[in-house]
Amino acid sequence: MSDAALRDVVDMIDPDQLSLAAPAEWSRKPNPTIRDILAYHAFDEAWVPDVLAGRTAEEVGNRYDGDLLGEDPIASYDEINDAATQAVSQDLDYDKVVHLSYGDFSVGDYLEHTSTYRAFQAWSIAHFLGLDYALPDPLVDGLWEIIGPQIDGFRAMGVFPPEIQVPEDSTRETLLLAKVGYWRA
Repeated sequence: MSDAALRDVVDMIDPDQLSLAAPAEWSRKPNPTIRDILAYHAFDEAWVPDVLAGRTAEEVGNRYDGDLLGEDPIASYDEINDAATQAVSQDLDYDKVVHLSYGDFSVGDYLEHTSTYRAFQAWSIAHFLGLDYALPDPLVDGLWEIIGPQIDGFRAMGVFPPEIQVPEDSTRETLLLAKVGYWRA
């Protein structure tokens, strides 16, 4: 659901918005644009089939270096996303160990990490660009279930910024986004 949410937002981006400056904290690249953020997500998606197959960075090499977006960045992202979605749709062993740039984790943990990141990126990009978008209720419920009990631990590792206070009667989406420090009115 997180991956679908990010794709929904990517597909809402007007190609003219790709040249807009993106928040610096979204990238290690100096002066990132929305296209740079999309390029990073394409890179991340491109790795999914190889990661799930158990390949290491050494085995994959520089296959995904360079421009993966080409002349039609959104269509290229969608194509890469299709391949990642197909790989995730296979019968997976969630306990199998896979090799990530930040260590070895189970497939289940890998999917949890990427799902969390993609869901909040979907909301952040949409909010930044002023798109009419809300995270789907089932995704919000799933995120509460999966990461809710771990938010303080993730925050201690630097994954989430400080919690933001919002009214207690806010929507579940707003409460979640505030809890992980993403909500900006």
